Amino acid sequence: MPPGGTSRQRAAKDVVDVLNEISTLLNTGLDRTTLSLCVSLIENGTVIKELRREAKALDQSAGR
Repeated sequence: MPPGGTSRQRAAKDVVDVLNEISTLLNTGLDRTTLSLCVSLIENGTVIKELRREAKALDQSAGR
């Protein structure tokens, strides 16, 4: 494991813990796995609004 890997893992766990608490307070229905995936998408530069727009365009072109 690279140096600092443990501290990064701890920081990531702390972030998911906080997001999970917020999610629970807001009653979003998102579990820890979903929250972790969302964090990963955001960290990798994924823009959810663009994904939704593209999915909608694909649905419309498929006649759904």
